[in-house]
Amino acid sequence: MINEYAPIVLFVYNRIQNTINTINTLQANNLANESDLYIFSDAPKNEQAFDAVKQVRAYIKTITGFKSIIIIEQETNLGLANSIIKSVTQVINKCGKAIVLEDDLLLSSNFLDFMNTALDYYQHNPSILSVSGYNMAIKPPKHTVFDVFFAGRAASWGWATWAHQWQGIDWEVSDFKFFSKNKKQIKRFNYNGSDMFNMLKKQQAGLINSWAIRYCYHQFKNNLYTVYPMVSKVKNTGFGADATHTTIPRYNRFDCLLDTSNKTEFNYSKNIYINPLIMKQFRNVNGIVQRIISKLLNIYG
Repeated sequence: MINEYAPIVLFVYNRIQNTINTINTLQANNLANESDLYIFSDAPKNEQAFDAVKQVRAYIKTITGFKSIIIIEQETNLGLANSIIKSVTQVINKCGKAIVLEDDLLLSSNFLDFMNTALDYYQHNPSILSVSGYNMAIKPPKHTVFDVFFAGRAASWGWATWAHQWQGIDWEVSDFKFFSKNKKQIKRFNYNGSDMFNMLKKQQAGLINSWAIRYCYHQFKNNLYTVYPMVSKVKNTGFGADATHTTIPRYNRFDCLLDTSNKTEFNYSKNIYINPLIMKQFRNVNGIVQRIISKLLNIYG
């Protein structure tokens, strides 16, 4: 039995159809009507976004199917990174834990079951930073008995954490100047993906605005792990012209199949370990070779 279901924190902006799709799959979850839903609506950043934001705000006021629905409409545009940092902090300080979603995700019917049971199972394990509902089509090794694996890099597409792991993160990355001169540490940081240091470098230079890479850097510094499902409970549909950090791809290396089992009980591993066969796949997805192949397929495929 789960002691208390985690609140769901959903971020929306100006994508009405994506938001509707996400809500539809969230409403279909087994635990939807027992879960509190916080919806944070960012304000338009310019006049061109005004009507689309207005449309989304009108829609979210019609949503039903949850234990309670709390809508927070921002008065000024915060942007996704600042919205997540500020708003997750607000909810997690109140509730102690949270499940976080953006407006471009399709969810399996057992997404909330997995997230809540994993939060309960690992809440007292100091090595676990977060729980991910997403799995980038990694194939489990033969004879695997567990429904989860572990990695040293968090995912931002349907995730959850606790207050004790969220509080105290250095969002300014105040030690970046020293870290950027340590080639050995940079190599270790890039173990979970050859893109990681480059993203952090761009973040600190103001070229991108990503809460996720700063979160992953905190994870790296503190030797923490993320729990992933063997079968994905989340599918991202936000690859489009109006997406924050992505464009429409012909070939999507992050595509996956959603869990259709509707199972509500999962076999979790007490021992936190990195499976080398899974890690090889994990690194390949985030590695330079796959990124080059993906780019070539989208240009010439």
